[in-house]
Amino acid sequence: MRPWVPTAVFSGGVALTALLMFWGAWERRWIADDGLIVLRTVRNLLAGNGPVFNAGDRVEANTSTLWTYLVYAMGWLTGVRLEYVVLATALVLSTAAVVLAMLGTGRLYRWRLRGSGATFLLVPAGMFVYIAVPPARDFATSGLESGLVICWIALVWLLLMRWATAPGVPSAPSVLATAFVAGLGPLVRPELALLALPALLMLFLAAGLTWRVRIAMVAVAGAVPVAYQIWRMGYYGLPYPNTAVAKDAGGAKWAQGFEYLGNLVSPYLLWLPLLFLLLGAVLAWRSLTPLAAGAPKREIRHTEAPFVVRAQRALRTPSAVVVFMLGAGLLLTLYALRVGGDFMHGRVLLPPLFCLLVPVAVIPLRLPARAEIGRNRTTAVAGAAGALWLGVVVWSAIAANTTGMPEGAVVGRSGIVDERAFYALNTGHLHPVRAEDYLDYPRMRAMVEAISNTPDGGLLLPTPSFDAWDVVPPPEPVPPGGAGHTVYFLNLGMTSMNVGLDVQVLDQMGLAYPLAAHTERLEDGRIGHDKLLYSDWVVADTGMVDVHPWLPAYLDEDWVAQAQVALTCPQTQELLASSRAELTWPLFKRNLRNSFEYADYRLDRVPKYEIQRCGLELPPPRDGG
Repeated sequence: MRPWVPTAVFSGGVALTALLMFWGAWERRWIADDGLIVLRTVRNLLAGNGPVFNAGDRVEANTSTLWTYLVYAMGWLTGVRLEYVVLATALVLSTAAVVLAMLGTGRLYRWRLRGSGATFLLVPAGMFVYIAVPPARDFATSGLESGLVICWIALVWLLLMRWATAPGVPSAPSVLATAFVAGLGPLVRPELALLALPALLMLFLAAGLTWRVRIAMVAVAGAVPVAYQIWRMGYYGLPYPNTAVAKDAGGAKWAQGFEYLGNLVSPYLLWLPLLFLLLGAVLAWRSLTPLAAGAPKREIRHTEAPFVVRAQRALRTPSAVVVFMLGAGLLLTLYALRVGGDFMHGRVLLPPLFCLLVPVAVIPLRLPARAEIGRNRTTAVAGAAGALWLGVVVWSAIAANTTGMPEGAVVGRSGIVDERAFYALNTGHLHPVRAEDYLDYPRMRAMVEAISNTPDGGLLLPTPSFDAWDVVPPPEPVPPGGAGHTVYFLNLGMTSMNVGLDVQVLDQMGLAYPLAAHTERLEDGRIGHDKLLYSDWVVADTGMVDVHPWLPAYLDEDWVAQAQVALTCPQTQELLASSRAELTWPLFKRNLRNSFEYADYRLDRVPKYEIQRCGLELPPPRDGG
């Protein structure tokens, strides 16, 4: 075989996999309602209102800090419509992720094969499996941070593999660059600290670094996330995004988590390619072991050295990086199971799946020499590895065209839904990308018309009818130009992106509304939607007219009056002031000091019980109440 063939096969495999990822994601392109939430914050940033969802209310409504600012930077630099900025950025990152993962894994096997003399072809494997899973293509362009997450994981993998396989002592700049990228993990998504911290510990404790470099590494890795964390606590009054409060990310819902895992694994028989890849990796590793005589001496055990020295040497090996990545995948899986997964089919299990597949992103297939072919171990191992790889390819082709949720856009008893199919069906658009595509979603056009028809302002509440909203008017005298509008609706993205920044948009679950976020979690609520603040609170909070007939018939005047009293609770007032009051230096310091306490604060969604909890007096019943 010509010497250039293995290189050509590997390069062609990378190019083919990248093309499949890009094409597959483009064919399923869309932006989710949750993806549009990010764009509302970006719009406020571009308008000079700060990183907020509603102007004047400092709420971090986006889980991924880095994704928010990346979209903002790209939008500011290009001036292109934000939906298209998100679409292009997500496509590039998702495609880059599979390329970086394959380059890192290719480096692993090429390093292992040094001096072997045998002929191996590095062929795509694990990345075929990832791309074949439909949610991986769905969330490649959803407007959420999924593409950024897997791209960051792949980049960390490549940098660590370069660090582990580099000859001699690694250079200080390369170590610091790796530490800087790893340190960004919590800003990509908070739970990625489960991956970032072990990576940084491995770098810090490994042999070959001076203490000067170690100290610099800590400073470089922590500079951005620590600075942002201090700013976040002072600015928002919380130690983590408000979405974590709204979804009680520290809570445990193991049973729902395992149901979520089955919802991804069962429809595609995902265990099958994972088994094939595991067996293929074992065969490859065993076939490589006797050929690794030419491997750098760093990989050889020095039994005469003290245990600590041997452990430090072992940390800077490709084997340690593989164990780290597999361990990170298991940790992220356990975290996803503990919090109950998500309501979107497969979404939060994609990063752990990617981690588990990265070490086998490509696998080596040995081509026995003509003299070796026969009824012997070498031929048998090569044939078995080839058959397993072929099994992965066949499975990928079948799974790529499988519908994971036969019920499609229907929200089942588990609360899990094929989000892309749901919005494609309910908007009537195969590829809902622009905000106005969502005007065809129930209630959206009616919302825009209701705002246009009420120049005095008011609070918009959804009705069971898809073509009407109730509008609770502001009290008189109405200021010139109107008192402004507030929309109270669950679907924050489509709502906020189809109204001006002067319209306040709040939600019952609390993603952008601290009052709802700090209520107790409903025991058996739908996963990701298990908080619900009654509309009476919003009438009281926004100061709208609180009596019938201006108040909708389904709202109780007494409940509104009780909510008004409950809102005077000193602790609740302090919590609301942390994000609503003018940000002064004393308030920043108070928020910084009390942010964890604010994050743990909970109120009762029934106004009467909240009054009792806070030790306040019930207001007298109103006539007819």
